Amino acid sequence: MSAERGPLFLARRTYRLRRLSDAARMLPIAGAVLFSVPLLWEAGGVRTTRAMLYIFGLWIALAGIAGVISARLRPTESEDDPKGPQER
Repeated sequence: MSAERGPLFLARRTYRLRRLSDAARMLPIAGAVLFSVPLLWEAGGVRTTRAMLYIFGLWIALAGIAGVISARLRPTESEDDPKGPQER
């Protein structure tokens, strides 16, 4: 058997931070795929204004999602302080 093994499960906060960072990495890829959707629409069936509204709406939504993800990935005050709350 192996010597020292790490814990089987991660702490909740660490797990959530990893999933959020994964989501942050996937956001540009999802955005590129969603931005290419208007290329699949029929040329005669969709008006240009509708496609532009879709693109700008998607752009605003992606910016909002990125803002929420980055706000949750920021370290909190207790994580920022290397001494910890006991040694202040």
